Amino acid sequence: MSFESDQAATKAALKVGAPTWFGVGAWGLVVGVAMIKAGLSVPQALGMTLIVFAGSAQLSSLPLIAAYAPLWVIFVTALVVNLRFVIFSALLSPHFSHLPWRTRAWLGYLSGDFSVTLFIQRFPEFADAKGKLAYLKGLIFPNWASWQLGSVIGVLLGSQVPASWGLGFAGTLAILCIMLPLMMNHAAIVGVTVASVVALLAFAMPYKLGLLIAVIAGMGAAMLVDEWRESRRDRHDREGKR
Repeated sequence: MSFESDQAATKAALKVGAPTWFGVGAWGLVVGVAMIKAGLSVPQALGMTLIVFAGSAQLSSLPLIAAYAPLWVIFVTALVVNLRFVIFSALLSPHFSHLPWRTRAWLGYLSGDFSVTLFIQRFPEFADAKGKLAYLKGLIFPNWASWQLGSVIGVLLGSQVPASWGLGFAGTLAILCIMLPLMMNHAAIVGVTVASVVALLAFAMPYKLGLLIAVIAGMGAAMLVDEWRESRRDRHDREGKR
């Protein structure tokens, strides 16, 4: 019975995750090309995509590496850009806290933005449910494979692809087509809007520090909106009980 439920969960995950694979692969290809264009060697670029596995952190650190920015600036930039994974970990942890830490470690490494979002949409509650782990694996394995395949192709072809092809713009469009439908609540919309505005206003800051400020501002705005909506909902419930 457990095998059948896991099999059904895996099939469901593959079905819901399939529309994101092309966008993830395209984004990986763009990052692969960018790493080569930034001056990394093929082994360095392949190592970065396999170890880091975070396109936004990679892209934000590449200009800093090319500009010989201080090491602490590079690390802080990547850390801030990837702070959302702390939130992802907090969302997934109650579902899989019973697993050994080694299993949780590699699940955390393989989990990406779309995988976590789709998993939470399927399992919004922490209650026990059959097929949770199988469902997550059905999301993260194809997502990881799509990213690595696209990134490796980008790395290997990076020196051969002319800038006039506009792969960066194509990859951005692919990601937008996937992400926009996932912005299903007011907090996410406010966070993206604030981050976008701040990023534009702070574009001229050195070392791409405007990106850090934009990420922090967007996350802060989203958290404030979410907290305000939660408190408003609680107040409404209390008034309804009177």
